Amino acid sequence: MTDTPDIIAPLPPSEPGSLHEMILKQLDDDQASELVSIPLEGKSSIADHMVIASGRSTRQVAAMANKLAERIKQEGRGIPRVEGLPAADWVLIDAGDVVVHLFRPEVRSFYNLERMWGFGEDGETRQMGSA
Repeated sequence: MTDTPDIIAPLPPSEPGSLHEMILKQLDDDQASELVSIPLEGKSSIADHMVIASGRSTRQVAAMANKLAERIKQEGRGIPRVEGLPAADWVLIDAGDVVVHLFRPEVRSFYNLERMWGFGEDGETRQMGSA
């Protein structure tokens, strides 16, 4: 893979079976776009990872949030707190060790959480398959 601004390197593997890995896989399966994972260990006590992703519409954002929250519960990883439904412009899922932000693209651009958290130096990204 060449190192150009248009190509985003794949995420290094998470610990097998981890909550973080499961969340990344679920969002990938749900065709989330612009998936970004920011390690928070040593930066914040709120979580170990922050995952940010976009959906094409409020309907897709809501569907991804509901499906992810249900999967976290089904796997016995606790009951995540979900904020931002039913509007679904920006949905926050607090899964304990991982905090997930799901956005519509315009809302994500406005808030630019990646910049706020200093993403770029040690954050990791994954380019999702094109739809």
